[in-house]
Amino acid sequence: MNAPVKPSQLIKGATGDWEMVIGLEIHAQVSSSAKLFSGAATEFGGDPNSHVSLVDAAMPGMLPVINEECVKQAIRSGLGLNAQINLRSVFDRKNYFYPDLPQGYQISQYKSPIVGEGVVVVDLPDGDSVSVGIERLHLEQDAGKLLHDQHPTMTFVDLNRSGVALMEIVSKPDLRSSEQAKAYVSKLRTILRYLGTCDGDMEKGSLRADVNVSVRKPGEPYGTRCEIKNVNSIRFIGQAIEYEARRQIGILEDGGAIVQETRLFDAGKGETRSMRSKEEAHDYRYFPDPDLLPLEFSQAYVDELKSGLPELPDQKKARFIGAFGLSSDDAGVLVSERESADFYEAVLAKLSDAARDGKLAANWVINELFGRLNKDGQSIDASPISAAQLAAIVDLIGEGVISGKIAKELFEIVWTEGGDPRELVEARGMKQVTDLSAIEKVVDDIVANNPDKVAQAIAKPAMLGWFVGQVMKSSGGKANPQAVNDLLKRKLGL
Repeated sequence: MNAPVKPSQLIKGATGDWEMVIGLEIHAQVSSSAKLFSGAATEFGGDPNSHVSLVDAAMPGMLPVINEECVKQAIRSGLGLNAQINLRSVFDRKNYFYPDLPQGYQISQYKSPIVGEGVVVVDLPDGDSVSVGIERLHLEQDAGKLLHDQHPTMTFVDLNRSGVALMEIVSKPDLRSSEQAKAYVSKLRTILRYLGTCDGDMEKGSLRADVNVSVRKPGEPYGTRCEIKNVNSIRFIGQAIEYEARRQIGILEDGGAIVQETRLFDAGKGETRSMRSKEEAHDYRYFPDPDLLPLEFSQAYVDELKSGLPELPDQKKARFIGAFGLSSDDAGVLVSERESADFYEAVLAKLSDAARDGKLAANWVINELFGRLNKDGQSIDASPISAAQLAAIVDLIGEGVISGKIAKELFEIVWTEGGDPRELVEARGMKQVTDLSAIEKVVDDIVANNPDKVAQAIAKPAMLGWFVGQVMKSSGGKANPQAVNDLLKRKLGL
């Protein structure tokens, strides 16, 4: 059960507090080489109308044939969403007329979808989590694309996307803030990318959201909702929700009523605007597609697909926390993208003692590597430092060969020049000094020159850190901090 709405999630209006209610319909393009009902290619970026079969163009007499890989991908996605897989589902015709829909209808699923109810647990930036119910996931074909800017008086039609397989993932109205909605889309995208069922590339249109927003006074029934169509970035989803909720509150507080309608989000102006009145299901005259048999498969078929699923983000996060003592936040950062988790796993595989240094490795991946990649605007795939090189640096720290300070210098050398970290430490004399006799003289000099600090340290042992810092400084960071600490305690009788 989700926690009650926080006061910070309520919107203050002239007549009191308002609560927003949000549901999302995510359209995720299925990762497959061919379209849902034809063998035409699905790759992005071809010349207009170069990936169009006679089926996609709705030529007379052409019949759809289901692509089994798309069915498998939908089942995998449903399993990843902890959802009910329906062993029998039906394809329907959704009738509407638009220039980029050559058939005059879309083949979709209505009453009997391939995937039923599920749930996604979403971790929020403030440390809370929200459970978002999944209403259904169904398969449908995409429409084409209208190009309005190619000619002064005509609109061109590109049917390359026509017939591409989409999964429409419909959430329940369980979201109560734009932050929750953004976190939900991000989590869903991550799950699909782990599964390999959708690449999640919003810039290419592989993942789009229809956002349903309504407002109500806390505890009252749901208000009338408006749907914002085809929002193609997580940031824009947040902006669209904030604007739309405030627009509706303004109308209601002025004594008006919300009209159920479909709206568009204008990213340039940061506002939604009316597109058309909202259709109801009966307006589409749904009926089972007579060219397609009901889709039926066995539980054994589903179980076999389930056995081949990868470890998903929540499972991986729990394992990182349990095995290496990572904090929930750190584990969350590592699993948020599959590439990040894979890199960390590759570092772990190269460590000489992963049980000892797994947590240290996580700190280095998150703080040093990700920090530097962000600063230089590089992706993890283009990292100048490999997982093996980073593991070698962590090993050297774990073995006490170098200090953390020297490790940062070593990281910089490997980042800019490359090379084997162990060989660099040897060649450049970067090993930390653990021989007490070599640093005893330095300790004696600092103690002798700072009698006031000695008195303070004896009175308050926490002051010992100042001495450790001075010794480290004078040794160029090469002294072993623990050895220095032990030596100082002995010298000062602590």
